[in-house]
Amino acid sequence: MRIAPERVGAPLIVFLHEGLGSVAMWKEFPQRLCDAGGFRGLVFSRPGYGRSTPRGVNEKWELDFMHRQAHEVLPKLLGALGINEPIWLFGHSDGGSIALLFAAHSPDQVAGIVVAAPHIFVEDKTVKAIEQARTAYETTDLPKKLARYHDSADSAFLGWSRIWLHPPFKHWNIEAELTGIGCPVLAMQGVDDEYGTLEQIRGIQRRLPQTELLELADCGHSPHRDQPEQAILATVSFINQRRLS
Repeated sequence: MRIAPERVGAPLIVFLHEGLGSVAMWKEFPQRLCDAGGFRGLVFSRPGYGRSTPRGVNEKWELDFMHRQAHEVLPKLLGALGINEPIWLFGHSDGGSIALLFAAHSPDQVAGIVVAAPHIFVEDKTVKAIEQARTAYETTDLPKKLARYHDSADSAFLGWSRIWLHPPFKHWNIEAELTGIGCPVLAMQGVDDEYGTLEQIRGIQRRLPQTELLELADCGHSPHRDQPEQAILATVSFINQRRLS
């Protein structure tokens, strides 16, 4: 989904959704952000999510699934759409990790990145929260709720939960790869994030001194849902200050 393509020359933000996200699950946030800043936007569902082609229910995701999204899927998508300008990325959760990996791998293609509740390593808190989500998926109407946003709720949920709960994935860590990022970075996270601690974004800033941090009170894992006004204001200010500097 493209947002305001008629704003020729305006910054283009590519939105990268969370581990259970999709175009529809962003709701009105991308439109609101682009309208607030006068930006263009591109919103898409990764394979297996939303209205994109579902993955097989028994398909096993590999430990490097986020690297593949950053190094293979996203570049192919941008190429297929004829996008060859430096882009701005807004990535949430897994999408934030993918944004970081893409910026490290393809620095010439990125003007700057905004990451909301990204993961740079696996925490026990994250694993516990996903275990609780798996229980909810098995015992409540969560599959029915997710079916509003995905053609195959099983494709989205089972692929995501199985890889995150796969014991070897606990050693997944991208901290060393962050040093390849030279663009501006805004990293935001809720202080009440149920899927991770603030060490995720603080760890980014330690390795990338150009990182601006935004720690949001009264906010869980989804700043764009829990504190949308603050997320929009901070993102618009971040992009406009750096594009004009």
